[in-house]
Amino acid sequence: MSDPTTLPASDLVRAIASGRITAREVMEATLDRIEALNPKINAIVSLRPRAELLAEAEAADRAGPGGLLHGLPMAPKDLVATKGLRTTWGSPLFHDFVPTSDDLLAARMRAAGAIFIGKTNTPEWGHGSHSFNPVHGTTRNPYDPSRTAGGSSGGAAAALSARLLPLADGSDMMGSLRNPAAFCNVYGFRPTWGLVPADAEGDTFLATLATEGPMGRSPEDIALLLEVLAGPNPETPFGRPSEPYRQRLACDPKGLRIGWLADWGGAYPTEPGILETSAAALAVLEDLGAVVEPVAAPFAAEELWSAWITLRAMLNAGGLGALAADPEKRKRMKPESLWEVDRGAGLSAAEVHAASVIRSRWYRGAVRLFERFDALVLPAAQVWPFPADWRWPESVAGRPCDTYHRWMEIVVPVSLIGLPCLAMPAGFGPEGLPMGVQLFGAAGADAKILALGQAYHAATGWPDRRPPFA
Repeated sequence: MSDPTTLPASDLVRAIASGRITAREVMEATLDRIEALNPKINAIVSLRPRAELLAEAEAADRAGPGGLLHGLPMAPKDLVATKGLRTTWGSPLFHDFVPTSDDLLAARMRAAGAIFIGKTNTPEWGHGSHSFNPVHGTTRNPYDPSRTAGGSSGGAAAALSARLLPLADGSDMMGSLRNPAAFCNVYGFRPTWGLVPADAEGDTFLATLATEGPMGRSPEDIALLLEVLAGPNPETPFGRPSEPYRQRLACDPKGLRIGWLADWGGAYPTEPGILETSAAALAVLEDLGAVVEPVAAPFAAEELWSAWITLRAMLNAGGLGALAADPEKRKRMKPESLWEVDRGAGLSAAEVHAASVIRSRWYRGAVRLFERFDALVLPAAQVWPFPADWRWPESVAGRPCDTYHRWMEIVVPVSLIGLPCLAMPAGFGPEGLPMGVQLFGAAGADAKILALGQAYHAATGWPDRRPPFA
C-alpha cells in the first residue's frame, strides 16, 4: 500500500477495517512524518511518546474493527480538554494542566476508536485568527512557513495540509473552521448551530455563537467525522439529530441556484485577487450546471458587526471574567482577550437585547434569501495568509482595522445566526498562497451543503496540490 499518510481518511479507515493495513503501520508512518515536518510548521503540540502510541495502535489491531475512527491517529484542538493529555488553551495559566476527564467532543472521538497522539495548536483562548501563544509558539503555513496558518484551528488546518493528520476537529465562533481552511487549502465545516453539542458547563442557553466541527481534505472525510461528533447532548438545550451524512453525498448541481455575495456591496474590503479567485470557484459550480447569480448586500454590515461584537464580548466576559478579575492572572492574559472581557463587563442588558434583535432580524432575512437560493457564497477570508510575525493585519486593502478581528468580518453573517457553512479551497494567488470560499445554506441544510461541496471537490481536487515540502 502507498504511504498511508497520503490517503483520504475515509479510505484509511476502510483499509484498517479490512486488514489491508494495520493501525500500527498507520501510526508509525504518521509519527515519522510528524518528526520530519512538524518542526517547520509547529502544528502538533504536546505530542505523546512514540512507544506509548505504537502500543495503543497494536492494541487496536488486536481488538479488531471498532468505531468509525478505529485506529486513526487524531490530535484534538488544544481548546478541547483531553483526559491524561495536556490541555493549555494556549494560556500560560494552564501551561502544565492535565485534565482528569474528556470534554464531550474528545469522548465521542475516543469512543469511535481514535487514538490521540497530541493536540493541535491554537491562539490563546482561541482569540484571533492567527495561531500563536506563549505556551507552544506559532503555527506556520505549510505553503509558506513565513506566513500564518490562520486560526483558531490553525494547527488543525496546517496538520491536515502537511499530511500530519488524516482528519481534525476544530471550533468556530468567528471563522475558526473556515479562515484556516482557506489559508491551508483544506476543507472546514461549521455545522448548523446545535448539531455538534457543547458540554453541559456554564451557560448553555445564551452561548449560541460558537460550535465545534470537522476539518478534512475532502467533504467525504468531513462527513465521516461529523457522524461521530453530531447528535444531541441530553444535558444541553437546542440539540439537533445527526444524519447519515456519508450516504447523502451524491449531488447533481444542475439547476441549483447559488447566490454570490462577493464583498457584501463593498462593506467587506478584500485584498487584490481574492474576489477573482472566489469567482473562479463559482465558475466551477456553473460548469457543473448550477446557476450563479450576484446578490446585493441583504443586510446592513455595520449592524451585523455591532451585534456581533456585543454578543461575543458578553460571552467572553462570562467565560473569562473570573480569571481577568484576579490581578496576577490578568497580567498573564492576552490583551485581545482582556479587551473582550472588559468590553463585555461594561455592557448593559439593553445593549445585549438590542444586539439580539439585530441577530433575529438577520435570521428572518436569511430565511427569505434561502427561499430563492439553494446556497450562498462569500470569500472565506479578506486577506491572503499574512506574515507569521504579525499579531493581526492592521488594515485590509487600505482600510484600517479598528479591532484585532475586524480584518475577518466577512465570516460574521454566517456565525451570527449559526448557519451550516463549508469552507472550500478556491485556488492560489500569484504568490502561491491558498484561498477559499464559504458555501453556506439554511439552518439544517448540512447534508445538502456537504453534498454540493463533494461535487465541487470531485471537479477540482484542490487539496491534491500539496505544500512544496510535504
